[in-house]
Amino acid sequence: MAAPTHGAVVVGVGSSEEDLQVVREAAAEAAAHGRPLHLLHAFNWAAALEAPSVAGPRDAAERLLERAGEVAAEVEPAVPVSGEIVEGSPVEALIRASESAYMVALGDGGMANCGTCVPADAPAVQLAARAGCPVLVGRAEPPPQGPVLVGVDGSASSHTALRFAFDCADQRAARLVAVRVIEPGRPDGGDDVLAEAVARCGERHPSVAAECHTIRGDPDTILVEQSRSAQVALVGARGDEAWRGMLGEVSQSLLYHSPAPVIVVRGIGPASAAGA
Repeated sequence: MAAPTHGAVVVGVGSSEEDLQVVREAAAEAAAHGRPLHLLHAFNWAAALEAPSVAGPRDAAERLLERAGEVAAEVEPAVPVSGEIVEGSPVEALIRASESAYMVALGDGGMANCGTCVPADAPAVQLAARAGCPVLVGRAEPPPQGPVLVGVDGSASSHTALRFAFDCADQRAARLVAVRVIEPGRPDGGDDVLAEAVARCGERHPSVAAECHTIRGDPDTILVEQSRSAQVALVGARGDEAWRGMLGEVSQSLLYHSPAPVIVVRGIGPASAAGA
């Protein structure tokens, strides 16, 4: 019987090599935060019934989970791993799991290499918009061993993302880079705004080396460029309005174009973020 998803990092597992890379990234997150890893594969019974034998596709799904478990063990052998095969849409299954999970993870489906396309109906985008907990969107290529990047725009959602990013950086023994982008012609409140927010959040994580950068320009372009050297990029779901089914413009831009894995921080309050 599959282990419960409560408090676990839950990752959607498909048949591609990209999905195995996401398993590696999810296993690393589980290890960093002291969480178990739960592998979830959505099984298409309609397609299985059209096969010469239902047992064939089912056996293939079992082997897929077994292989994903082996990959996770290679990366993080101390992390407890469980697996589950469910029927239906992988996005819907992960959204259900997100109600009790610590984090859910899914591959980007090739979005980072998609140029100018904006696939709003892509599974990773739908999951990031509707999940009840933070969402990790993985990439096909391993990220560099760079800093943890977080975008901060002054909203309550971005401050929650900043607190969560500090915890991620602390657990990874990584440097934190906080970036605030001011669009031309808009009041900025001064460069000290970001520094003060980082100083407050950093009090709980004295071992984390943090950098603050306030940059004038287009937020989408600058954060995507900054993410090229990051091991993971974090962003709040939607400014001051982190509603289910909604993503902000910057969140979407990072999901579409950042070469680094992206964590969309949602579904947690300030206290949870501070003590994650």
